Amino acid sequence: MDSFVNFIVNISNWIWGTPMLVILFGGGLILSFSLGFFQFKYFGYICKETFGKMLKKPEKGEGTVSPFQAATAALASTIGASNIVGVPVAIAFGGPGAVFWMWITALIGSASKFSEIVLGIKYRQKNELGEFVGGPQYYLDKGLNMPWLGKFFAFFLMLEIIPSVATQTVSVVQTAATLNIPNWVSGAAVAILVGIVVYGGIQRIVQVSEKLVPFMAGLYLLGALVITIVNIGELPSILVLIFKHAFTPMAAIGGFGGAAISQAISRGVARGTYSNEAGMGTAPIAHAAAVTDHPVRQAFWGIFEIIVDTLMVCSMTAMVVLTTGLWKTVPASEAASMPARAFQSLLGYNLGGGIVTLSITLFVISTIIVIVFYGEKQAEYLFGTKFAQVMKFVYLVAIFLGAYGGIEFLYSFLDILLASIIIPNMIGLVLMRNQVKELKDDFFNNPAFYPKARAK
Repeated sequence: MDSFVNFIVNISNWIWGTPMLVILFGGGLILSFSLGFFQFKYFGYICKETFGKMLKKPEKGEGTVSPFQAATAALASTIGASNIVGVPVAIAFGGPGAVFWMWITALIGSASKFSEIVLGIKYRQKNELGEFVGGPQYYLDKGLNMPWLGKFFAFFLMLEIIPSVATQTVSVVQTAATLNIPNWVSGAAVAILVGIVVYGGIQRIVQVSEKLVPFMAGLYLLGALVITIVNIGELPSILVLIFKHAFTPMAAIGGFGGAAISQAISRGVARGTYSNEAGMGTAPIAHAAAVTDHPVRQAFWGIFEIIVDTLMVCSMTAMVVLTTGLWKTVPASEAASMPARAFQSLLGYNLGGGIVTLSITLFVISTIIVIVFYGEKQAEYLFGTKFAQVMKFVYLVAIFLGAYGGIEFLYSFLDILLASIIIPNMIGLVLMRNQVKELKDDFFNNPAFYPKARAK
């Protein structure tokens, strides 16, 4: 069994090296070119239509939930523990320059997330319960006329959720263990909490996410902002380091071992790619239920998610780690602890550590709630609503077993299963990029949707 697991791990490490980065970053670049780098051209307008209308009800269009509710549901799955612990690891091995490449990858990845939401809305349909459903499984089937590819995506995402919820639960269990709470108790508590929410359907999920996501993100960002302001004198030199060492290697300094340009690029691209789920195909599953009058209008919220997840939450983690100087003193092997140490150094052991612990716990629980919904929708697409209820129960059992122990061997398959959904989705996005471009042009050339179109 050990040799088999090692074999799987080696395959996973290879796939998630250069091949996956080329697929995700390269695909995002192709889509950006095809769409005329609209994410830069219309950046101000997109922010106005999202940040400026977060609490405004949609005036017209069909759907089950509000645009903001759909966005917070998608954000709930993207803002996870890795936003706190993954960024310092990228800096520890790639240097400050990795932050620059994280930003660039997020901006390029915006085209991928925009495209998948546009297609998700275009090809959505109503299920047996009268709810709008959609996602890659539908647009690969109907839009690309490849039903087998849609089923391939749905089947592997349905399976991927099992080890995914189990690994997510481990973070909560480890946090609870510091308070002497037994694993089985915390695992059961998470499973029950998630079950109460997901058995309420998409309406209850978005009602929870629209309140939980702003609170948990706001709490963490506020704490990170306070730390950055206290160390504001370091900020100018840190920004110089970020931009300088994105293109030049950095020598060892203090406890930092140094980094080549290739390390800065690979670590930054990886963090930018993994943090916001652009290209994974999960976001359109949540957005398919949104009330909207045009696919492009709803797809703006995908860019909103990337701004919040990567350009705000991940960036603030980077500022905390860099301005406090912890990236130079904490060993790379302990990089994940840097944010907690930074918060504790300023806010005290209990308050600082408590904020980070609470943030990680909320990030993880919100992620589990939404990805269980994603898995349920794949089961529904493949085998109907009754089987979806069966899979929902399987996911809750996986949450408990992941906390209690017993399915660790499945973790080895997690990255391979994740690659199995990204590859068909990115293939579909690239092949259907002209459909996305047509809808983008239809929106921005129509005064009814985009007021400035009158001047053309």
